[in-house]
Amino acid sequence: MRYLLLTSTDPAVNLATEEWLLRHGQGDVFMLWRNAPSIIVGRNQNTRAEINEAYVQAHGIPVVRRLTGGGAVFHDLGNVNFTCIGSRPPGGQLDFRRFTAPVIEALAALGVTCRFDGRNDLSIDGKKISGNAQCMHGNRVLHHGTLLFSASITDLSEALRINPLKYQDKAVKSVARRVTNISAWLPVPMRVEAFMRAVFDHVSGGRGEDALPLAPEEEEAVARLADGKYRTYAWNFGRSPHYAFARAVRTPGGMLETHCDVTQGVITALRFYGEYFGARDVAALEARLVGCRHAPEALAARLAGIALEEYMHGIDAATLVASFF
Repeated sequence: MRYLLLTSTDPAVNLATEEWLLRHGQGDVFMLWRNAPSIIVGRNQNTRAEINEAYVQAHGIPVVRRLTGGGAVFHDLGNVNFTCIGSRPPGGQLDFRRFTAPVIEALAALGVTCRFDGRNDLSIDGKKISGNAQCMHGNRVLHHGTLLFSASITDLSEALRINPLKYQDKAVKSVARRVTNISAWLPVPMRVEAFMRAVFDHVSGGRGEDALPLAPEEEEAVARLADGKYRTYAWNFGRSPHYAFARAVRTPGGMLETHCDVTQGVITALRFYGEYFGARDVAALEARLVGCRHAPEALAARLAGIALEEYMHGIDAATLVASFF
């Protein structure tokens, strides 16, 4: 067994580390890590439909897609993540209890009683402290889960708050449930760093001190994967299933409704409706924006240099871009 306690808090690097060890590593792995504030979406989700776009933009929160399915989660430095990589079980069936059992035992050793709950959660007194997900690659399985230790519950709820009426698609949706922090249940208070060390030492049986960090060549490979995949629009947004988006906003030029279809993160059809006036046919503006990425910066760039006032009197570019989210 290889034991790793990562120092990186970059979500792209940490998720790339998981994938590289799954695909190229040897033997079983247990890894603990944390991310700076970020939103991690499931492999099969529509990213835009999972996030509060305004909150994410205002706070500069990165959004990264992971390898595994399941729902979107908000990470911060009060959330500890654990990863287990092992041999694929007979029959290839997902087995969440196998990998969560050592974590449940580690929490029990700290005086915290939790239980496996539902399909893939751990809970204390009916409140969720951990969500778990898995994926297979060849004869290996990757299991990872969250451990809410002292996470900001307010930030979690705000970052993932989205109006479900804006999006229509068949992507996997996140299901909210009551959550709690492990720190509130500890008989003796401790900082998150001490908690990580305690869990790490318990799971490793004290052998974690002998574990080697990633070798330089492994770090280089992980960095390339992080840059080439986990930091890209194509992976984080472009892999979203086809979806339809609609939003109505009140503007100085009157009500504006934006309706668009998006495939692989690119706008494939677009119509504007509303009470606004314009000297030119808005169809030309719609045609200009078809083929653009469904992203604020891409739309702003596509609108640069356009005399928008001629199409929509009283509506500026910033307002129009905002109507897409």
